[in-house]
Amino acid sequence: MTGPAVGQPAPDFTLPGIERGERRDHTLSEYRGQKVVLAFYPGDFTPGCTRQMCSYRDHFGEFEGVQAVLLGISPQDVDTHERWAEKRSLGFPLLADTEKKVVDAYGVGAPVLGVRRSVFLVDGAGVLRYKHVGLLGATFKKAADLARILETM
Repeated sequence: MTGPAVGQPAPDFTLPGIERGERRDHTLSEYRGQKVVLAFYPGDFTPGCTRQMCSYRDHFGEFEGVQAVLLGISPQDVDTHERWAEKRSLGFPLLADTEKKVVDAYGVGAPVLGVRRSVFLVDGAGVLRYKHVGLLGATFKKAADLARILETM
């Protein structure tokens, strides 16, 4: 497993995405000055990813309470993200890394699933302050746990 180390600048990227029905490109560096949660997940419409992203939706106030932006990233295309976001009422951006360039830059690629369920927390200066890369399974970091870490950043 490779990828950025905690304390190093988070690799910048630009990916197409969907947020509340609006399609646009999202660039990590556009969020400078804000805390950012990068939540990598294997796939839309899958049970584990649905549990994770719906949990983040249901506890979105945890992220807002610490002034953090949440970006979901997976290899599906924007059309698939849009259908899933609409079906599940996901109001945060879902970004399409169809070529897995960002997945590779963050070292979260995996055989079979393509992406390890992972979370990276980036501070307002663009520095990686926390990372959790899942080995396997459908477990994920809860919003409240991430918010506690974000509070210290």
